[in-house]
Amino acid sequence: MRAHTLALSLAGAFVLSACSSLNPFSSEGKPPALKPLASPVKMNEGWRARVDDAGVFVFQPAISGGAVFATGKDGEVTRIESGRTVWKTPLKTRVSGGVGSDGNLVAVGTPKGEVIALDAETGQVKWRVFINAEVLAAPAVSGGMVVVRSADSRLFGLDASDGKRRWTYQRATPALALRNAAGVVMEGNFIIAGYPGGKLVAVNGTNGSLAWEGTVAVPRGATELERVADITSLPVMTPRATCAVAYQGRVACFDMSNGTTLWTRDLSSSRGLDLDDRNVFVTDEKGAVHALDLANGASVWKQDQLAGRSPGRPRIMGEYVAVGDVEGYVHLLRKDDGSLAGRHRVDSSPILADPQKAGGDIVIQTRNGSLQAIGVQ
Repeated sequence: MRAHTLALSLAGAFVLSACSSLNPFSSEGKPPALKPLASPVKMNEGWRARVDDAGVFVFQPAISGGAVFATGKDGEVTRIESGRTVWKTPLKTRVSGGVGSDGNLVAVGTPKGEVIALDAETGQVKWRVFINAEVLAAPAVSGGMVVVRSADSRLFGLDASDGKRRWTYQRATPALALRNAAGVVMEGNFIIAGYPGGKLVAVNGTNGSLAWEGTVAVPRGATELERVADITSLPVMTPRATCAVAYQGRVACFDMSNGTTLWTRDLSSSRGLDLDDRNVFVTDEKGAVHALDLANGASVWKQDQLAGRSPGRPRIMGEYVAVGDVEGYVHLLRKDDGSLAGRHRVDSSPILADPQKAGGDIVIQTRNGSLQAIGVQ
């Protein structure tokens, strides 16, 4: 990894003191107090479980069918069903990236560059391979392949049966880049990944060649720090379009088949976005949540009452949009107008990992290792 890599704490990493104002763990003051909600929507806890804390890393659970796979920094991988632990497998090594699963295989990565795959039914380790680069992101598992993104932004296509490397994708990156835990999204034969410098790429899953490249943001400014315009969150997509957002950049949507730009909108985010068939939902750097028209990027609504609480990636939850914050609260916003509809506290630690969808519910993993399934009554 380059010596001048900048670590960012908003979308899943940690920020250097020179940019401490961007850090949700800053000691400059407590988050603003929450105001009572009038007639809040009732949110229910479906089940609760625990894994080890995340330490300096970010771990998200993987969901397949009725199973949830999770881990913490101690490297004990757990399968949970309806809050009940089915198996636990200690890997006897520290883990830094995880978890990815397709329901058959479970994969995690380590700071020393090891990728470890387990059988999803039994928890037995199937293979372990080294890619010789730190892994911060959850591997993507699909179609007989495990795709791992290393901290230096290389992509490794590994055979799911034995971990044998099929291909490696690598591109030049700026001298200053944000350290983050964003991985890749696999859609059909495409692997979609965001890069430092504001580029979104689609890689051919068969051989690792570049299928197309789109520009989400163009670096601007007099200094290297001002020119940071990195995509530090997962892209989202429909069958026809894929959208991404860059820090100090823009939201942009592209034609899924060839990468042609459909529209762009100036808006900075390191936290991420989600979409449905009408709108794109994104949390900006100041903590406001926006809804943008999927067809043209026009503003639909903006909710800024969570500013200062470091709300994370928005996730659609039925008729609502859910975001977690720095004090372990999950907030519900109405999709139609962005008004605050409900809140639920998982624990007192930050929610840095992306909430994962489980049917109409979401599963949250906090920094302290609390796992909770949350629904709306």
